[in-house]
Formats: sequence, structure tokens, C-alpha cells
Amino acid sequence: MVDIGRIGFYWFTGGKLRYATYCRHGERGVGVVDTDGATLHPLSLVADAARSGVLAVIERAATGALPTAPSGETIRLADVVLEAPLPAPRRNVWCVGRNYHAHAKELSASVFKANDAKPDGWPIVFTKVPECVVGPHDDVRLPGADVSVQIDYEAELAVVIGKGGKNVSRARALEHVFGYTIVNDVTARDVQMRHQQWDMGKSFDTFCPMGPWIVTADELDGANTRVRCWVNGVLRQDGSTADMIFDIATLIETVSRGITLYPGDVIATGTPAGVGMGLAPPSYLQHGDLVRIEIDGIGHIENRFVAADGAS
Repeated sequence: MVDIGRIGFYWFTGGKLRYATYCRHGERGVGVVDTDGATLHPLSLVADAARSGVLAVIERAATGALPTAPSGETIRLADVVLEAPLPAPRRNVWCVGRNYHAHAKELSASVFKANDAKPDGWPIVFTKVPECVVGPHDDVRLPGADVSVQIDYEAELAVVIGKGGKNVSRARALEHVFGYTIVNDVTARDVQMRHQQWDMGKSFDTFCPMGPWIVTADELDGANTRVRCWVNGVLRQDGSTADMIFDIATLIETVSRGITLYPGDVIATGTPAGVGMGLAPPSYLQHGDLVRIEIDGIGHIENRFVAADGAS
């Protein structure tokens, strides 16, 4: 159990914490999830700060201020609705493509073969608009068939920046990490190909489920954890972040070259093999499909894909 009277002590001594954003009685709050995974301890935040979710905690930590005090209350997770830990990211989510050796291999014969990432080259980087972020159990809305018929899933470990900076060196990069969360980098493959760049096919409304919370960097070895994805109960993806072509420190170094990173920025680190496009034949998501993503040391998100506006 988390000793709520010692949350501040844990913060400064490397304690392992999980910060969640939730909705209760129509109001947004931020809390520390207990080790039992069944309860949380709300933090004392004014309403304006709580609206930004865990970002309020991250920004306060970045200034060196004392951590936000717990309210003293304990709430069951079953009595709240978990939201994305960063329900309104301050700007686009940074994303990395083709960053697992096995995933690059499975798409080597696809239209993306010319975009292969190579260890001696540069990562493929694109973004998703912040408005596409939804919660860990929210529905993902499928667009109409006139927009896209090739909706794919991508299970990903996401890095949350805690200390800003520009031109961050690889050697110091991990000092800038606040923690980790899970995202599903949902993708409209036909739109991705149609525009010959990736942002539009990645940024449809609801195309970035995130959560269930952010675990602090000391709780997880991001360089060696397991990423899995199930579609309707069938295991599709099962990989280790040790298979990454470009490690987390290199990604932070790359994204920060000439660009200032800010506390709360998110970098999705790429997906393992097993995406729908890579299957033979390809298998894309349909109305009613349930996608569950689990990362060891974090937890899981699970989202139903539904036809928008009653379309089927």
C-alpha cells in the first residue's frame, strides 16, 4: 500500500509511483494509484490544475517544487472513470515508425519498404494531433468507408518527458524522463499511403488511446519490457522493447535536435511485429472489435472499435 503521508518522501528518494487522471462525480482529478491496483489517493489540486491531468504534477516537479500533497482520501478505482493521464497534451504526440527489427522485417515487402529505419541512419518521426487522445477504456470511432477501410492497431510504449531541453545528448537523455505510459497508435493505412506522409492517417479523432496511468521512470526499465496486443482475445503482438532499432535515449536525442522539449511531451516509441497490415492476408479492424494492449510494469488499456455515427 502507498503511504500517503510519505508520497513527497517517495518523490525525492526514487519511490515508485503511478499517477492517474480520473473523472468522479463529473469532475476531473489526479491521484496516485495504490500498489494493489484497486484504489487511488487523490491529490489536492485546484480545479484549473486538475483539468490538465497528470501534466499538473509533471510541470510542478519540473520546477523543483514540493510534490502536490495527497488529500487523505482513498477511492476505489471501480468508483471512477479512468481518463488518459494527459487528457489534453500540450501539443502533438511525437511518434516513431518502424522501430522494432521484427516489425520492420514484416513490412519490408510493403509500400513502406523505402522507409526502412536502419541502425546507422535516423529514426522515422511523425506526430499525432493532441485532439486524438482518448482514455484507456474509451471507444475508438471508425470513420466511414468513404474515408478509410484499413484501420490498424499499434501497441506502443510511450515516454513522458519530465524535464525540458533542446539538443539533449543521448548520455543525459534518460534524466529527462518523467515516466512511461501505453498508447495505441491507431492508423488508417490507406490514408497513410494516400498522402505519402503519416500525420493525417494517424490523427483521426480517438486514434490515440492512452493510459491507464503514468508510472514514474524508476518503476520501469523501458529498455527491457514486454509489449503485447490482443484483438478479440487473440494475441497479435508480443515483443520486447529490447528489440528496438533506436533506443529511448536516442529517440529523445533525435526529437530534441533543434526543437525544445517541454515537460509533459510524449514520445511513442514504435510498435512490435504483428500489426494487421503485416498479416497474410492483412486484417484490419471492424465494428465491434476489442483491442487490448498490455505492457509489463505498467498495466493495460482496452478499447472497443465502433462505427461512427451509426455507420457499419
